[in-house]
Amino acid sequence: MSKARRFMGPRSWMGASAAVLAVSLAAVPAHAQESAQEPASENEPASEPAVEDIVVTAQFREQNLQQTPLAITAISGDMLEARGQTSIADVAGQAPSVTLKAQGAAFGPSLVASIRGVGQFDFNPALEPGVGVYVDDVYYATLTGSIFDLLDLDRVEVLRGPQGTLAGRNSIGGAIRLYSSRPTGSGNGSISATYGSDNRIDLRGSMDIAMADDLFLRVAGVSKSQNGYIDRIDYGCAFPASGVPSLAGTAGDCIIDRNGEVNYDAGRVQLRYAPSSGFEINLAADYTRDRHNTPGGVLTFANYAGPGDVNPFAVNVPYDSRFMPPYGSFYNYANFYNPADGPSAQYVADDITDFEGWGVSGSVAVDLSSRLKLTSITAYRAYALYFTNDDDYSPLALSLAISDLDFWSFSQEVRLSGSLGTGDRLEYTLGGYYSEQKSVYLTTQDIRYAGIPAFTGNDPVTADTLAAFAHVAWQATDRLTLTGGLRYTEESKDYTFGRTMPDGSPHPVLGALDGLTGRYSGNRVDYRANVQYRWSPTVMTYAQVSTGFKGGGVNPRPFSAAQLQPFNPETLTSYEAGIKTDLLDRRLRLNLAAFHSRYSNIQLQLNSCPQFGGPGPCAMIANAGSADVNGIELEAALRPVSGLMIDGSISYLDFEYTDVNPQAGGVGGVQLGFVPPYVPEWKWSIGIQYEIPLGDAGSLTPRFDAAYQSRVFSSAVNAGTNRIPGYTLANASLTWRTADEDWAVAFEVSNLFDQYYYTTSFDQSAIGGAASAQPGRPRQWALTVRRQF
Repeated sequence: MSKARRFMGPRSWMGASAAVLAVSLAAVPAHAQESAQEPASENEPASEPAVEDIVVTAQFREQNLQQTPLAITAISGDMLEARGQTSIADVAGQAPSVTLKAQGAAFGPSLVASIRGVGQFDFNPALEPGVGVYVDDVYYATLTGSIFDLLDLDRVEVLRGPQGTLAGRNSIGGAIRLYSSRPTGSGNGSISATYGSDNRIDLRGSMDIAMADDLFLRVAGVSKSQNGYIDRIDYGCAFPASGVPSLAGTAGDCIIDRNGEVNYDAGRVQLRYAPSSGFEINLAADYTRDRHNTPGGVLTFANYAGPGDVNPFAVNVPYDSRFMPPYGSFYNYANFYNPADGPSAQYVADDITDFEGWGVSGSVAVDLSSRLKLTSITAYRAYALYFTNDDDYSPLALSLAISDLDFWSFSQEVRLSGSLGTGDRLEYTLGGYYSEQKSVYLTTQDIRYAGIPAFTGNDPVTADTLAAFAHVAWQATDRLTLTGGLRYTEESKDYTFGRTMPDGSPHPVLGALDGLTGRYSGNRVDYRANVQYRWSPTVMTYAQVSTGFKGGGVNPRPFSAAQLQPFNPETLTSYEAGIKTDLLDRRLRLNLAAFHSRYSNIQLQLNSCPQFGGPGPCAMIANAGSADVNGIELEAALRPVSGLMIDGSISYLDFEYTDVNPQAGGVGGVQLGFVPPYVPEWKWSIGIQYEIPLGDAGSLTPRFDAAYQSRVFSSAVNAGTNRIPGYTLANASLTWRTADEDWAVAFEVSNLFDQYYYTTSFDQSAIGGAASAQPGRPRQWALTVRRQF
């Protein structure tokens, strides 16, 4: 099967790029400011040591984190480095009620993202994320392409709870915002090299250059490689008496490959033009190539006795536990080969995942007056993805797939921000947002467990969004601030289905779908009302009600024309109260949030849909549930003495379905008492480091981090076959820095206690007789040398 590259939408590449640059009127990415000496208030200076201040922009303006009435986990670039975190999935360990994980082979290089019990794990273009991901205020519209390296970042902001007015659609659970270090012309830069377990080699660097007095350039790049850690074994070679033939060319140890390897390269270029304090242009371009074999997986359940040509061999080899390795193992028997048998043709796939993505954006900020600022953000993004998955992890012909997904998107946002009244007591932002996007999902699925011939799907999906929003904050008194927001959104989506045999001939079962288009359109108004009260310069409380929604769409997996049905958005209303404090002369920070959410129109898969195609298979997505979600979150930071830093968090989440449509529930369906995928009830984390001064020899800093999550399920239909037990992961590091801090050497150990755990799982046991899971890497070590200049 050839691998097509269809980056472009209706525009040409040159036309799209020209459009981005021509309409580049956007805000400068906000800059995080940190200082142990910077006070929380002019009236109360901080002492040394003190918890660091971080400036965030969650409400469209720069605010101290402790004076922002939202539940936010803000992580500086320095803290990311101290923790050894290099991927977006790493930041979830310290953020309460947040799950971010790289998906397994069946979903390609996509992200599991969930905050406060709301999210998404299915990459299909028909389905929308439940957590918004932004880089420098540019929205990343799909779970695919959202697993990126934390390259040259100033900070990460994790906003918990619905951000319907601040971030828009699909931030119903919350939003993840990444902000790059912007060009300043400082002449500073850094370069680092890492070597570690499984031949890990990481190279990263950045440089900030002054091209002229008012023109600055910043470049950054990263290259990462590492061998796999899960053996893919030729079953026929390992068990020659089984009757399963060995693959040609297998080595003497019967290992075909080692899955889970890393081969990642990315770069970013930023150009900033700042001729005056009231006018600034920022242009940026980035490129990512992530090419490796499939993520490692192990078979955790095997018991298939249904129809279909799953045993192509002339021997009695049932699909059962013989293909399951013992718990704690790192191997499987996938061969990516389905031999011909009866009506099924031979089907072969490469063991590969190949993602290539790029984007350009332009931004300008213009001060129209001392109290009025015009902001615009323009971006174009595109990627092409090719991946394969052998979900039965055996030499039998149960499930094998090839997917080729191409995507492009264009977005434009304009904001007008200003202030009114004496002392700028009324601050406001008015804005509009537009985006259009297109995906083409080309896939061949040989799912013989379903008893239907292999088919090829060629599905173009288009989506458009138009929104207008307003945000107002009124400082009624020196202590009391009232904040409100509204956003109106219109969205539409078309999903056209192509269903043929792999050779292009009509499909005997799915052929009636070929060429049909399903359509969805709708609109939504979200609101936010917030009351904030400052009891003192270091104690603030707030209470708010806010809403959000996850976009609607079209059933992506119909088995008949009648099942080609749209579904509506999920909606959520959240009631939240919180307190933010800096105590003990700002040595102790405690931030507490409690919330109650009413979650409605939950998009669930139906088990049966007799009104749409009779008693045959049904996998329709429909608005089939509602739930109450309650939770409490605590974050703490302690700086008891100079050089000692302690950080921690804990969260409790209670998700309870209050209603489930009988067609989604019933036998084998979602039940009251179940929880959504990847939603742990408990999470906690702790990190501690101490900088030991060595005089002229510099300093030595040991650090220890630990994070726990309770059990989760990878399917909305909770079962033992998709249950992931709870686990605790610990990491440790030791860093030496020179006295002038221009050199640093760090030795780190991840998964310090060699915990065997699963990150994700994929459950097909109900229909395909198989379930698998993705083990995390065992204990690993790494040595990093870093030079700053």
